Amino acid sequence: MTDLTLLPARASFAPGENLHVEIRGAAPVDGSLSVWRLGELVHRQPVRPGALQTLPDLSPGCYGVDLEHAGGVVRTAIEITDDARARLRYGFVASYAPGKDVHAVADLARRLHLNGIQFYDWAYRHADLLGGGEQYDDALGQPITLETVRALVDALRAAGAASYGYAAVYAVGPEEWPRWQQHALLRPDGEPYALGDFLFILDPASPPWLAHFAQDLRASVEQVGFDGFHLDQYGYPKHAATPDGTAIDVAESFHRMIDVVRDNLPDARLIFNNVNDFPTWDSASAPQDAVYIEPWKPVLTLGALAAVATRARAVAGDKPVVLAAYQHVYDQAPADASDRATAFTMATLLSHGATQLLAGEHGRLLVDPYYVRNHEAEPRTLEFLTRWSDFALEHDALLLDPQIVDVTASYVGDYNDDLDVAYADVAVAETAVAGAVWRRVTRADDGLVVHLINLAGQEDTSWDAPRNEPAATGDGELRFRHIRGRMPRVRVADPDAGGRLSDLEVRLEENHAVAVLPPVHIWQVVHVAL
Repeated sequence: MTDLTLLPARASFAPGENLHVEIRGAAPVDGSLSVWRLGELVHRQPVRPGALQTLPDLSPGCYGVDLEHAGGVVRTAIEITDDARARLRYGFVASYAPGKDVHAVADLARRLHLNGIQFYDWAYRHADLLGGGEQYDDALGQPITLETVRALVDALRAAGAASYGYAAVYAVGPEEWPRWQQHALLRPDGEPYALGDFLFILDPASPPWLAHFAQDLRASVEQVGFDGFHLDQYGYPKHAATPDGTAIDVAESFHRMIDVVRDNLPDARLIFNNVNDFPTWDSASAPQDAVYIEPWKPVLTLGALAAVATRARAVAGDKPVVLAAYQHVYDQAPADASDRATAFTMATLLSHGATQLLAGEHGRLLVDPYYVRNHEAEPRTLEFLTRWSDFALEHDALLLDPQIVDVTASYVGDYNDDLDVAYADVAVAETAVAGAVWRRVTRADDGLVVHLINLAGQEDTSWDAPRNEPAATGDGELRFRHIRGRMPRVRVADPDAGGRLSDLEVRLEENHAVAVLPPVHIWQVVHVAL
C-alpha cells in the first residue's frame, strides 16, 4: 500500500509546455518515474527532490506515468495535444459562494483529466445572465458571487481545463417574460411551452432574442472570462407555433441559433445539448465543438446507450462525443453496486468512442439534471474513477480516435472465421445480453481492438441500476487468422487489473493464431497486431 498520489500539473498539455507531475504525500526515500505509451516504455528517470517532477519533452499523444517506490506503485496519465478541442473529458461545477475552495475543483480536473468544466447555473437569470451585479441569488435562491466564478475560471485555466458557462438557449423567467412573450412557442391549447411554472420557452432563432442572447454571451466572456458556453435546451417542443401563427421547426431554430452564436463569438468553445438525441442529426453539423447528448427514457439499457453513441459518431465528423449519463443509482444503492453501474456505463461508452459527464466539483457525482443536487463520492468511488480515467486517457488511441471503425460483423462468426473469442462456460454475444460477454471488434491504431464487457451474473442490462458483482468468466480463447510469414502480437489491458497493455503468448495452429485471455472482470481491451 502507498499513501502517495501522483497528479499531472495540467489536465492537458500543449506541445512545448513543461511536463510536470506532482507527488503528494510523504516523499519516497527512493523511487523512479516511468512513462509508457500503449504498453511500451518510452522513458524512465529517478525521482528528484521536491514534489514537482519534470518529464522530458514528449511527442503529442497520451501516456501513462508510473511512480515506483518502496511502498508500491502509483499512477497517472498525461495528454499532449496541439488541438485541445479534439477531445472533451467533461466535468462540472455548480456552486459559487464566497470563499469557495477553487483549487479543490482544479485538483479534481487534474486527477480525472477533465479538460472542460461546465459552470452550471452561475448566472443571475436565464434571460439576463449578468443582471445581478457582483453578488446575487440565482433564480432558485443559490448564492452566487462573480469573484468566485472568476477564481474558478482562472484556477481551471491554470490546470489545463476550459470553462463553459451554462446558458439556456430559449428559457425566460416570469420577470422577463412580458418582454419576450410575443416569441413564445405555443402548445396546441395556446399556452406557452414551459418548464413547470419556472421558465417559459420561446423560439431560439427569433432575431430579437438572438441579438440579446449573443450580446449576453459576449458580455459574459468579457466580464467573467469563460472560454465558451454550454448551450442548453429541454428536449421539447420539436414543432410549435408562435403567437402570430408561424410554424417553427425547432431543430432548424437550434441550428440557426448555434450559427449566430458562432458568428458573434468566433473564438469561443460551444457545446449544445441534444436532449435524448434531439436533434443530433442536425446540430452535429453546426459550428460547435462537440456532440453532446443527455440520454433519458427510452435509452435505459447499455445497448441503447451504445446505439446513441454510435449514431452520434456517425454524424460527428472529428468532433468528440459526450453523453451526460447521470448515475441516479448513487442516490438509491450502496457505493459498490453503484460503482459497478458506472463502470458498465463507462465501458460501454468508451468502447463505442464516447466519454461520460459524471464527476465534478471537488469530488461530486451527477445524480439529477439539476446539478446543484449532486452526490458526494466516497473515497473508493474516486479511486475507481481515477483508475478508469487514467486507463481511458492512456489508451485514447484505441478508444476515441475518430478514425476507429466497428468491424465486428466483418470478422466474427463461423462465416467470417477471421477472429473470435470463446469461453468454456459463458456465452459471447454481439449485443449487450445479460449473462453473456459482450464482444465488439474495432479497427484502430493499425490493428484490431476487441472489447469484452462481462455481463455474466447480471439479471438485466440497465445502465442506471445497481449491478451485481460480475460472475467469473474463466479464461477465454482468442482465435484469429494470421498473415503468412508474420508472428502476430496480442496484448491485453484491464482498468481493474494492471491497467496497461501486456503481452500474451501466441501459438500458431495451421490457419489461425491462438491466445489464452485472462478472465474478464468488467471490461477488457485486447489489441491484436496482425
